[in-house]
Amino acid sequence: MEINIGSLLTKRTYLNPDNEALYDVSANRRFSYKQLNERTNQVAHAMLSLGVKKGDRVALLMMNSHEYLTTFFAIAKIGGVVAPLNWRLVPDELEFILKDSGSTVLVAGEEFVASVVELQSRGAKTDISTWVHVGAAENCPEFATHFNTLVDPQATHEPIVTALNDDLLYIMYTSGTTGLPKGVMHSHNTQMAALITLNATNDFRIGDRYLDPMPLFHVGALTPAIAIAYRGLAHVLMRSFDPSKIWELIKSEKINNALLVPAMLGACRMVYDKSVHDYSTLRWLLSGAAPVPVSLIEAYQEMGIDIHQVYGLTETCGPACVTTPEDAVRKAGSAGKSYFHTDVLILRPDGSECDVNEPGEVMVKGDHIMLGYWNRPEATAETLVNGWLVTGDIAIRDEEGFIYIQDRLKDMIISGGENIYPAEIENVILSHPGVADVSVIGVPSEKWGESVLAIVVKKDPLLDQKMVVDHCNGKLARFKMPTAVRFIEAIPRNASGKALKRELRIQFPTL
Repeated sequence: MEINIGSLLTKRTYLNPDNEALYDVSANRRFSYKQLNERTNQVAHAMLSLGVKKGDRVALLMMNSHEYLTTFFAIAKIGGVVAPLNWRLVPDELEFILKDSGSTVLVAGEEFVASVVELQSRGAKTDISTWVHVGAAENCPEFATHFNTLVDPQATHEPIVTALNDDLLYIMYTSGTTGLPKGVMHSHNTQMAALITLNATNDFRIGDRYLDPMPLFHVGALTPAIAIAYRGLAHVLMRSFDPSKIWELIKSEKINNALLVPAMLGACRMVYDKSVHDYSTLRWLLSGAAPVPVSLIEAYQEMGIDIHQVYGLTETCGPACVTTPEDAVRKAGSAGKSYFHTDVLILRPDGSECDVNEPGEVMVKGDHIMLGYWNRPEATAETLVNGWLVTGDIAIRDEEGFIYIQDRLKDMIISGGENIYPAEIENVILSHPGVADVSVIGVPSEKWGESVLAIVVKKDPLLDQKMVVDHCNGKLARFKMPTAVRFIEAIPRNASGKALKRELRIQFPTL
């Protein structure tokens, strides 16, 4: 079978042309599958008119919108490669990703004009030669082409499909343990395999209405967005998360399912008003990025709402493990069992499988595993071993086969659903002349799951928390900024010089 992810939209249009495909909440625009596919084809022809060809990288810096979805599917159809950009990043971080990916076209929303102007002024520090502006025409920079001006005149017929199967579909960047982001490569085949295992395990039904408040630059939003077209659902797309609006849309749009990270679940629970809100159509909520607190699961179950906990990675195109609602409280804190077409093992350092309740490293296998890291052959070789993805996560498996994540070898911090690697923050803080040493850890946060704590050894006796935080401002995205700074005489390290972060977590259990 020949697979092109963009053509899934074409096939769904053939089967169900008049079914609702998308409601862009912010723009207040609704699309049938026929309308969405025709607009996608116009975007595809627009990209071709810019000279985009098979293998060319096109970066997207946009809030959730119909323009985002149509551009993604359009690039997939014509064989281009999408580079989704986290819009919370600062220009220095965006510059690295644009240059590393070799992106030559940037499609950016009007919210990011300041960053776009800054990036364009840096010239050859990126390879961007074509700038496309989405939003109000009066905000379009002189050097950019307006999206609608480019797209509106184009034809609606299907473009020639040039990419199939193992051809590259997108490069999604994740923070690296060395402080530099790594581009996770997924093909049309790996994405298709993710859709198959997702639909074989999760309770999606044709005709369901799926609410999506998650940013599309995350695999946790992008894979479901593609799965919606594959399965024939209606996609209710929010520009950004708003807990009060969530309940309004569940009622007015008769929502059946959605994915919310634990911080979102908590925020929604706080604003819930049973005298106003009606969630009678809601069948389940999916939640991932961090374990859902038992109290929150119980609160939603008392409301009659099932919480399906999920464990996955960008490298797995999303799916790895999922917990069914009947086990959500009984197996609280569990990542669940592996998806249908996915294998998960917990191994000792010697490669043998761990016994029940014995900690080991999580390994994931399936056709949805990434191709590798873009331009990072050594990192790829370390992470893909004999067909298995080495996750860097430590877990145990109980006697019933449920997996519990215990710790992360890579010291990743998860705050509000965002993956944060301490090394990147440590590198920035170490560049302050008043800092002698630093180690960054995550500490529990009721609101965000984890918060960033910087533990610093002073070189300058006058150094204080404000000076450290101010130094990070503008060099790191807001979600990576230290929430607090603590000072210590020396960072505990082992014989090879690695910081003993377990000891630091014991010494600094809270902010």
